[in-house]
Amino acid sequence: MSLLGNFINGQVVASQSGRTAPVYNPATGEQRLQVALSSAAETREAVRIAHEAFAGWAKVTPLKRSRILFKFKDLVETHADELARLISSEHGKVFSDAKGEVTRGLEVVEFACGIPHLQKGEHSMNVGTGVDSYSMMQPLGVCAGISPFNFPAMVPMWMFPIALACGNTFVMKPSEKDPTTSIRLAELLKEAGLLDGVFNVVNGDKEAVDVLLTDERVQAVSFVGSTPIAEYIYATGSAHGKRVQALGGAKNHMVIMPDADLDQAVGALMGAAYGSAGERCMAISVAVPVGEETAQRLREKLVAELGKLRVGPGIVDGPDHDMGPLVTQEHLEKVRGYIQTGVNEGAELVVDGREAVIEGAGNGFFLGGSLFDHVKPGMRIHSEEIFGPVLAIARAESFDDAVAVINDHEFGNGTAIFTRDGDAARQFCDQIQVGMIGVNVPIPVPMAFHSFGGWKRSLFGPLHMHGPDGVRFNTRMKTITQRWPSGIREETNHFTMPTH
Repeated sequence: MSLLGNFINGQVVASQSGRTAPVYNPATGEQRLQVALSSAAETREAVRIAHEAFAGWAKVTPLKRSRILFKFKDLVETHADELARLISSEHGKVFSDAKGEVTRGLEVVEFACGIPHLQKGEHSMNVGTGVDSYSMMQPLGVCAGISPFNFPAMVPMWMFPIALACGNTFVMKPSEKDPTTSIRLAELLKEAGLLDGVFNVVNGDKEAVDVLLTDERVQAVSFVGSTPIAEYIYATGSAHGKRVQALGGAKNHMVIMPDADLDQAVGALMGAAYGSAGERCMAISVAVPVGEETAQRLREKLVAELGKLRVGPGIVDGPDHDMGPLVTQEHLEKVRGYIQTGVNEGAELVVDGREAVIEGAGNGFFLGGSLFDHVKPGMRIHSEEIFGPVLAIARAESFDDAVAVINDHEFGNGTAIFTRDGDAARQFCDQIQVGMIGVNVPIPVPMAFHSFGGWKRSLFGPLHMHGPDGVRFNTRMKTITQRWPSGIREETNHFTMPTH
């Protein structure tokens, strides 16, 4: 059984911690490899190397940093199929979905390639007589990222490209459930010309995380994951003087108004609820139909579509399945437990994914799509993030009732409304207390040049991820006010083209 180590100072290195964790192929249930769980000392060594590399990397001009990222973008595109197979073999999502994940990560790389413009700062002449003022956006130092299992390529690429482009060095701690993709991305960064020590990958668990949160050389920490861990990351990192952006849990609702194109809404809802086996922080897990007739028609159409849902391995010869397995046996049992909890709480289990017959499932971690109806606020299956292929129908009598269901929830990550009524959509966008909103769009993930983040207990920290907030998070501003005394001016002729 091979042992995956770390990527430190430009090369893959073995861990000496003696602690490991298994990495499985969710489609077969077989163990693929073991991943090292780095010790605190090994993590501190990675931070030290990143700290020493910072002085040299920060002096590289933004234009040259951008060109390295352009080369990295080209390499990721060239190796996109390879990266998608890695993702699918360790996370379980179907190949086309994994390929889409790589594409969404690349969009942030493309945004980061514009860093010479994004890091320009501001300038004002004559703020006083003969006095000018300007600002500089300078790098922080060592930044760290802690990513979840559900997007082993995209979420790291939400973090490190902008940090590197701004002149910071980086230590990545991927999920121990699917760690290989981060190592491969590190190798591609080196091939693109990144200086050794600028980007490092430390595999590990809480022992490694706590070093990143407490080591005084780490200046900023980015995290995506569950709310309890996000709260811990934010509290611990902030207590040790770091900038922290910690994205937590979600319970995303889709409101379906009586005037909506129901076929369009159901098609969108199927992909948003069951794509990637529901293991998305932006997955729609609660449908909120307004009116009894809308609810009944929605239920009938969803039942019909669930009967067509193709579940199976993520990598196949031929057309992709619609949905692959869950990431681990432990997570599978957790989601099964939520389904039973919903039954015990009195919700109506219309389609039970536990009974699905999945061809070729073998020992894989498979679960069919489940559908609940008559789900009420206060039930655990409505209050808590299940992170699996379980959709709940929570009926609302009116638009105002639907808005109240969403606004009363502790999470405020993403939401959507399907309607033909522009006024209803406008009111929804104005009144809803959620960070990311879709209008006839089921999963409203912003493009890379906008910022990603929720409200309430879905985000800890003032700044969102990537986009303009990503640049602000990874830089600190310095403002200069200057006056020059009058003096002798030397006149010198220069006829050559100015270059850098």
